[in-house]
This record gives sequence, structure tokens and C-alpha cells, in this order.
Amino acid sequence: MRDSAERLVAMANDIANYFHSEPNRDAGIDGVAGHIKRFWDPRMRRRIIAHLGEHGGAGLNDIARAAVARLAASSGPTSA
Repeated sequence: MRDSAERLVAMANDIANYFHSEPNRDAGIDGVAGHIKRFWDPRMRRRIIAHLGEHGGAGLNDIARAAVARLAASSGPTSA
């Protein structure tokens, strides 16, 4: 079963909402990116990164969007 981008956006936003109370925004972004990297299946990570590239991350809140952008910047073509 393929995860829809809409579902992945909702999941990323839920994670970002948890880290929203982090006083250091950069640490919150790192927390979201780290969670996605550790706990999401590689296919899910590739899909949310593709959503960022194809649709500008439509629907992602600012922390989630920044975290996905950080993941995209740090991942090579096969490491996502």
C-alpha cells in the first residue's frame, strides 16, 4: 500500500506540532527531521521529499516543511 502525500503531510504536521513548543526553532526542526529519518519507511521519506519538490510541500506547516527540506538536502539519491 502506498502512502498518500496527504496522509504523510498530516503525519509530518503532527510530529511538528509536538516539537512546536521547543524554544529553539532549529532544534525543533532537527527533532522532526530526526523522527522522520528514524521511524519512517524509506518509501515514505522519499514520497514526502518528492511532495516538497513537486508541490512546494503544500499543506506542511513551517516546521514540518523546514524539516523535510533539511532531509532532502542531507539525503543522496539512494539514501532518502
